[in-house]
Amino acid sequence: MVGGRVADRSREREQHPQGASPTLVVDADPVDRASVLVSAALLETLERRASARLAIPGGSALEVLPGVVDRLGPRWGRVALTWVDERCVPVEDEDSNRGAVARRGLLPTGDGASPHPQPLRILALYEDRETPEEAVQRVLAGLSRDFDDELDVVLLGMGSDGHIASLFPGAAAPAPSPGRALVAHIRNSPKPPADRITLTREILATAPHKILMVSGEAKRDALRRLLQGDPRLPASGLEALVIVTDLDLDLDLDLNLESESDSDTAGRTEARSEGPWHRE
Repeated sequence: MVGGRVADRSREREQHPQGASPTLVVDADPVDRASVLVSAALLETLERRASARLAIPGGSALEVLPGVVDRLGPRWGRVALTWVDERCVPVEDEDSNRGAVARRGLLPTGDGASPHPQPLRILALYEDRETPEEAVQRVLAGLSRDFDDELDVVLLGMGSDGHIASLFPGAAAPAPSPGRALVAHIRNSPKPPADRITLTREILATAPHKILMVSGEAKRDALRRLLQGDPRLPASGLEALVIVTDLDLDLDLDLNLESESDSDTAGRTEARSEGPWHRE
């Protein structure tokens, strides 16, 4: 598994599945742990290729990104960056995922200033004053031209309803884009604002490294459903999915987990059970 040791964690558990089942990492500091995993995945990619293709979310999972930028240092300039979804609002709007990154000083501002190296390429999912249809066509062209219609690393967050990107459980399937269904316009999103542009499962699945950060008690039920393979959840069945969380689900999952101390890592335990989960 890709990763590195995180200092001062109070408790961590890894469960390693077979096949399409996710890998679960429980850590008292899921933001830092996810940052380590994303950074390691990007660095591994950059050892093999001149550039790495990364898609990031908005929301609380975006807190992972500053640590990634710091860990990569000048190599951040070799990353082609896009988003897993975007609201169809101006970049200055507080709901804009791209705007949230810029407000953290991780993208150039209007005067071009930024304290960090700039990504190799930036593919916004929505530009001011575009129609959603125009945005979809532009993003499709950008994915083909700059990403070869694939991703290397995906960072995801998950809502309390189990949605990832702007793919919502129980919602009608998004209208596909022409050709390969890599990008979609979401109309009447269950969460405002109503209009959104999202990457689809088809392109998310191309990434060999998929890190999903799930933090907070409100997401406990959605996480349990995901680990149980609920097919209604958009993240269910994504291969090589690594879930990083601060939630302890031993009792909820009833997996007959057997914990034991790991003498090599202070404060760390591993859990195992019969079935798809196994010890590393």
